[in-house]
Amino acid sequence: EQQREQVQQREQVQQIPIGELFPFKNHPFKVLDDESMQRTVESVEQYGVLSPLIARPRPEGGYEIISGHRRQHAAQLAGLDTLPVIVRNMDDDAAVLLMVDSNLQRENILPSERAFAYKMKLDAMRRQQGERTDLTSAPVGQKFDGKTSRELLAIESPDSHSQIQRYIRLTNLIPEILDMVDDGRIAFRPAVELSYLTEQEQSALYDTMGREDCTPSLAQAIKMKAFSRDGKLTDAVILSIMEEEKPNQKEQFRIPKERISKYFKPGT
Repeated sequence: EQQREQVQQREQVQQIPIGELFPFKNHPFKVLDDESMQRTVESVEQYGVLSPLIARPRPEGGYEIISGHRRQHAAQLAGLDTLPVIVRNMDDDAAVLLMVDSNLQRENILPSERAFAYKMKLDAMRRQQGERTDLTSAPVGQKFDGKTSRELLAIESPDSHSQIQRYIRLTNLIPEILDMVDDGRIAFRPAVELSYLTEQEQSALYDTMGREDCTPSLAQAIKMKAFSRDGKLTDAVILSIMEEEKPNQKEQFRIPKERISKYFKPGT
């Protein structure tokens, strides 16, 4: 009975001054002043914050937001003084899991957000299960019900095991190239292949893309990855690969079939 009362007390919604709420350390989700945020601000101005934030006490004072960064930002823009908050005492790994899960429910998630969110969640799950977190290949260590943390993560996620692995690869991209992935200027699969390039090689590629005003196709990205693996991806090689004509860039000339069929035998 006493334990249930403690749980209920902990889950009560409190009105907390907005200045006492701080963002989750290193959280991967971008709080952008975009059209969606403007709609949220208008909603907050009209109705207030309807769904409470979730936060945990900080040792140095105040509260760390686990869920509700966008609501807090919208409330700031709307001029609110306090916010409804559920305060929970959570350890670091439990807080990471809840922070990631609550944010991945959103409709529009950028590739970089999903990449770092999956990485944070996987590392937290591995720590909870006693697995090593310094491996990018298959994890080793204790398994839960015969499954690794990555397999459990895939069960809980809309993405497959291999797709999660690809997303986590994106965390190896330099910020400038990762921004191009978020902007849709570089497609997802070429970006995964580019993640195997060294930081120096990626910087050289970024400079080349800027000068030549082009981005790599999947075939070009795979080719650069192979040269990088052999230690032969020089600036000149990058330029040579990027100057190759892509199939979708070749000028095409179309003539309706009925215009030319009289000049050829049937079936030609």
